[in-house]
Amino acid sequence: MLRTIRLTLAIISLALITLLFVDFTGTLHTWLGWMARIQFLPAVLALNVGVVMLLVALTWVFGRVYCSIICPLGIFQDFLAWISRKVGGKRRKLPYSYSPAKSWLRYGMLAVFVIALVAGLGSLAALLAPYSSYGRIASNLLQPLWMWGNNALAYLAERADSYAFYETEVWLKSLPTFIIAVVTFVVLAVLAWRGGRTYCNTICPVGTVLGFIARYSWFRISIDKEKCTSCSLCSRRCKAACIDYKHHEVDLSRCVACMDCIEQCKHDAISYRLQLPWKKKGVSCPASSTGSTQSNADNTRRSFLVGTALALGASALKAQEKKVDGGLAPIIDKKRPVRQTPILPPGAKNARHFAQHCTACQLCVSACPNQVLRPSTDMVKLMQPEMSYERGYCRPECVRCSEVCPTGAISLIDRAEKSSIKIGTAVWTRQNCITQTDGQPCDNCARHCPSGAIVMVADAQHPDSDIRIPAINAELCIGCGACETLCPARPYSAIHVEGIEVHHII
Repeated sequence: MLRTIRLTLAIISLALITLLFVDFTGTLHTWLGWMARIQFLPAVLALNVGVVMLLVALTWVFGRVYCSIICPLGIFQDFLAWISRKVGGKRRKLPYSYSPAKSWLRYGMLAVFVIALVAGLGSLAALLAPYSSYGRIASNLLQPLWMWGNNALAYLAERADSYAFYETEVWLKSLPTFIIAVVTFVVLAVLAWRGGRTYCNTICPVGTVLGFIARYSWFRISIDKEKCTSCSLCSRRCKAACIDYKHHEVDLSRCVACMDCIEQCKHDAISYRLQLPWKKKGVSCPASSTGSTQSNADNTRRSFLVGTALALGASALKAQEKKVDGGLAPIIDKKRPVRQTPILPPGAKNARHFAQHCTACQLCVSACPNQVLRPSTDMVKLMQPEMSYERGYCRPECVRCSEVCPTGAISLIDRAEKSSIKIGTAVWTRQNCITQTDGQPCDNCARHCPSGAIVMVADAQHPDSDIRIPAINAELCIGCGACETLCPARPYSAIHVEGIEVHHII
């Protein structure tokens, strides 16, 4: 029963956190946003003392159940290990064995992680963070599949005169981040295939911290020496490689309370018991479910065998339509300008604060409705989100990124505050403007500037010309990028935004 409960909660947790990342409409965050905020590392970085203390207390009482029920990467590894046993057949049913803890590696990786956070090396810390690693896998590998499925439904609904779905564009936001997500997935798959929870117990900094607390947990897996026959079935089923059946000991710092060993034991020798660390080993109180008889175990296995089928509907691929302007001339895609200073989202406060708190989980990138946020390709800030305006601009009424950020890297702001936060300054490039290249009047940037920072003035270099050029009031410009996005110049906009290190209210 304990294993069934644990599996049910884990499946629900993984499904909800995955939906939070793949949803591109932003509607699910209203209901599921709390799933990101109860993750251990985001709660620590956000100084969410309540959540941190709750997770510490949960680990102290029940052991590392966080890793097997709440952490998406931990549950994902269990899923990959389950697939490896199913694909491998009988030879892969019990593939594991006990191995001593590699404490030097675990605490060494924790030290590297802490130093990276303190030094502001967010990219290095992000590579080790479990929640962020799964976020990158979900947003880069799973969200495109979700969006293609949506587009297939939109295609079919349109032909049925229904507009229940709308088509959305699937595009690669960052090649380096995509490659890192693929490599992370492959490494996790290999480690889970060969050794189950190898990542959790050798690399993951959160697992190391919670493992230290779990050494003193009240409820723990216990082995009855009188009943144990040293058959090693429990050890060969343990994904954490933490059961030393020869000495009847369990390494609680690595045990994630998955309850697989309880189900596997044929002699009712393993139980999940209340065993207070300050009492003698022999004195323990059985929990409400402390193992089961052989018949109960068989019944549990039979009841838990459910068929979970994922229907991946193959959609008819629409031919890529040529984008044209009025059916006459092809539209050239805009190119990204080289910015001297990256543009950080409103609420980021300043570059240092953002670099130290962002774990590059990609949740804000997935949730951005204006296609403005994308992972940085700068090695120092690799994978951390920054803004660019080739596909859209940061609308003053949108505060989605500040609502979804679980770490406090993007502080929560309201719509009134958003319209007055200066995140950058527009810069005009004369040689790109169509008033100079084509000799045609244009006031797109001035007409669409929401803060009124751009006005059209006479060109001092051509006083006899009636064509006016844009003049930018840097004190009024908030850096939203409307001018850059809506500029008709191609491939580079005649006006672009340069970020600033410290945001402030205008």
